[in-house]
Amino acid sequence: MIKSTLRKRFRKFFFLPALLFPAILHAQAMHIKVQHNPAARTITVTADGKPFTTFIYPDTLAKPVLYPIYAADGQLITRGFPLAPRAGEPVDHPHHVGLWFNYENVNGLDFWNNSYAIPAAKKSQYGWIHVDSILEAGNISSEALALTHYPNTNVTNPTSSGTAMPSHTANPNAVVSPKPGEPTSSFGSPCANCNGIIRYAARWTDQEQNTLLKEHTTFIFNGNQDEWVIDRIATLTAVADAGVSFPDAKDGMLGLRVTKELQIPSNTPGQFVDDKGNITKVAAGNTPDINGNYITSEGKTGDSAWGTRGAWCMLYGKKGKDTLSILIIDNPANPGYPTYWHARGYGLFAANPLGQKIFSNGKQTMNFRLEKGQSATFRHRIVIYAGYRRLPTGRIRANTDGFAQLK
Repeated sequence: MIKSTLRKRFRKFFFLPALLFPAILHAQAMHIKVQHNPAARTITVTADGKPFTTFIYPDTLAKPVLYPIYAADGQLITRGFPLAPRAGEPVDHPHHVGLWFNYENVNGLDFWNNSYAIPAAKKSQYGWIHVDSILEAGNISSEALALTHYPNTNVTNPTSSGTAMPSHTANPNAVVSPKPGEPTSSFGSPCANCNGIIRYAARWTDQEQNTLLKEHTTFIFNGNQDEWVIDRIATLTAVADAGVSFPDAKDGMLGLRVTKELQIPSNTPGQFVDDKGNITKVAAGNTPDINGNYITSEGKTGDSAWGTRGAWCMLYGKKGKDTLSILIIDNPANPGYPTYWHARGYGLFAANPLGQKIFSNGKQTMNFRLEKGQSATFRHRIVIYAGYRRLPTGRIRANTDGFAQLK
């Protein structure tokens, strides 16, 4: 009887982490190290001693970001500009920094386009995200992770004019440690530090520090010798007395600005206009090293991926000796699922579930809204792969199927 119980417990804690993080099925899990430097307002993440990414949260940046981000072969997947410009890369859209999460219209304030380039006279039209506290920075076992950081929570009774959302309640930020004697392995192997975790609390404010939203976000980091994974779980809670509206807008929500090699080749300069009429010009990208391409879950490729819906979208291209793939996965429990892909050929790779009117040419409308005290959770998985070809179909399926279980 005792042996049977132990076998059941082993199976539970082996197969669940493998489902959540299928990289285990392909190679040895790497040791993740997370180091917090409060004075510098940075948290550095490494995998087996190699740089993975850094969470930076200076108030001067207008939002917290992951920057830079590396693939397992040591290649950068993020653009350097504006923080660390590299020769030959584009210098448009200074608000595109690493991996970030915000939106173009939150009660009329533009969080997406805010940067040092906005004149002081216009700053009142833009919002900031201030990190108030780092709640956790370190390691977490797969058992505790499965029990506490992927609860059945999505939206606590928000309203929208176009889409009805399910209602769930749970605490996405509770931490439960394994009991003495319980397995502490990650990915089903004897590894107590194969999952890195960062949790923070932040406020979305106007320029006078009036708070519209409170944000609680969890990052989970893990991977193996060729596939690194970032899970981002963000819960937004409305605190403004009048509630918080997210009118349909083009620019949002999860954004990543990639290295120039992953741009789609183009001989034609671009010109883009935000909702305030600001024009940004983008240079043509046609140097020999530019060779990126998109593919979505619905089979859309290249520039045709932009403005279409899908459960996932992948950007891939050659850099150095390897083909790099970046797979972003939406979660079925997210508002607006399946998301629209704001995936531009010039290097902006974004998932925007709330801009439905813009992307559907007016056929669909969302106008998402949270009344005071209501919350919504947005979950995304980012898979970074380095290999002799793009991320194989089997691995895409394993990651999307596993991530879909996280209700």
